[in-house]
Amino acid sequence: MAITKTLEEDKIEIVGEHKTIQVRTASVIKEDGVELTRSFGRHTLECVSSVKNADDSWTHTDTDVSGESSEVQGIATAVWTDSVKAAKKTANEAALS
Repeated sequence: MAITKTLEEDKIEIVGEHKTIQVRTASVIKEDGVELTRSFGRHTLECVSSVKNADDSWTHTDTDVSGESSEVQGIATAVWTDSVKAAKKTANEAALS
């Protein structure tokens, strides 16, 4: 009677104007190869984060995806173009001003 638990990225979506990446991860528990339960977690990745400094200047940081799967990294590289990042920076500044 072997019980195993695996994590699977079972859904990756690209959402919105600024190409937010949503990753759904399934946690699957099996006993002797028969699935007993499946639960889901989700996290999102935005291409840029922005902080307004005390002197009213902005610091924009590209999102580090090195800890993500190679599939998510490839999607980020493909969809987070320079124009998408520039638009996200502008949107962040407008929202945080």
